[in-house]
Amino acid sequence: MSKTGFLLIQIVTVAAFVGSAHAEEPAAPPPAPLPTAPEATAPAPAATAVASGNTAPAVSPAPPPPPYSLPWQLRPVAAANVVRSDTAFAMYDNGMGAKGNTVATMLLGSYKVTPSLAPMVRLGFTQNDAPAAAADGTSFINPVVGATYARKVDAIRWAAFLGATVPIGMGGGDTPAAGAATANSAGIRARSAMDNAMFAVNYFTAIAGGDLAYVDHKLTVQLEATLFQLMRVRGSNAASSTDSARTNSTVGLHAGYFIIPMLSVGGELRYQRWLSTPTTLTMGNKVNFTDAAMDTVTVAIGPRAHFQIAKGMFLRPGISYARGLDKPVSDFSYNVVQVDIPLYF
Repeated sequence: MSKTGFLLIQIVTVAAFVGSAHAEEPAAPPPAPLPTAPEATAPAPAATAVASGNTAPAVSPAPPPPPYSLPWQLRPVAAANVVRSDTAFAMYDNGMGAKGNTVATMLLGSYKVTPSLAPMVRLGFTQNDAPAAAADGTSFINPVVGATYARKVDAIRWAAFLGATVPIGMGGGDTPAAGAATANSAGIRARSAMDNAMFAVNYFTAIAGGDLAYVDHKLTVQLEATLFQLMRVRGSNAASSTDSARTNSTVGLHAGYFIIPMLSVGGELRYQRWLSTPTTLTMGNKVNFTDAAMDTVTVAIGPRAHFQIAKGMFLRPGISYARGLDKPVSDFSYNVVQVDIPLYF
């Protein structure tokens, strides 16, 4: 299947006036009058207005909030109106030299119902060109629905997230299509194993997470933790899995800095760990199974631009490079480029 991509960018501006006056040369001054008591000076109109309470004194405009560095795969610490397209392009091999590639695209929409609360929906699609004789395939994966509640106090921001997957993704059931199932497995690694619940198409997953961030002096430092409880609702045979439930977790650290108001650079450290042992990790490999299969560590870094394209509308496109730091991802030589295009309004 062909791959697609897209990008947007726009920009806007506004002008001033000056005047002069003319005065006549005064006539010769009259003789100086005898000294008298000084008259009371009438207050200026502006002073009278302020004293009488008719007009409030001028107040300096509030300074703009400090800029926030948007993470690559962590959740934003904000309730926001946003449409976001986020695509990971992964190049890898099968551990024996045969090359493959995966494109995993996420589309998110979020809308504030109060200044602190924003429901969201996230859709996903993955396409995989498998190495060697493995089946190529595509898959629409499980959507996520949920809501973010966010607050801030001075330079500290925090957010809580609750959500769940809708288990309607392709490549599931007792007789999954081979290409779609392979695309789901490849998509997990393309997304640094941070979106496992969306690719676990046989499972309904409850998601709970929290974020804490420091945002000031052009610097953002953000920490995130998320717990996933998976419950199987499709695919009852051993070929799919024998787990009725699974528990997974992710932790992430993001740091970003604004070089200039229109450009920031951000880095991210991501850690995923299974808190239960999925049978898919041990099937056919129980003797050689090691703890390395239970977790994944990846790192990413890249620049992000910040544009105001209309009143109250901001485009924040970015591109990052990610790579696995440990097994099993490092065994397959993964190189991932993420193209992220969020539009805030």
